Amino acid sequence: MVKSSRDVIIRTEFLAEAERFYGEVLGFAASSRVGDIVGFETGSFCLYVEKGATHGPVFELLVADVEAMKTRLIAAGCTLIEEDRSIPRCYIRDPYGVTFNIGRAAAP
Repeated sequence: MVKSSRDVIIRTEFLAEAERFYGEVLGFAASSRVGDIVGFETGSFCLYVEKGATHGPVFELLVADVEAMKTRLIAAGCTLIEEDRSIPRCYIRDPYGVTFNIGRAAAP
């Protein structure tokens, strides 16, 4: 079973400028800060801005078994973009250009 979270992730080399834009120009309240990641509560979703190379928006999907879902998606024509098995999570781009963070769902 796949379930989306409310999280959308973007990366930029210009974290301070992005933080000012989302906080001051758009008026989103910063809801979290961990290292080089700032979360903004937007109402319908939480926007996480992370310092790093730009890769476009990433939507989060939560599953019980990240490795099994990664294998299934690659077999269906998706591309592995980035992976961190220690978390575990991976960024997968679907055949239509949408990138997802495949993360582990919390145990029920």
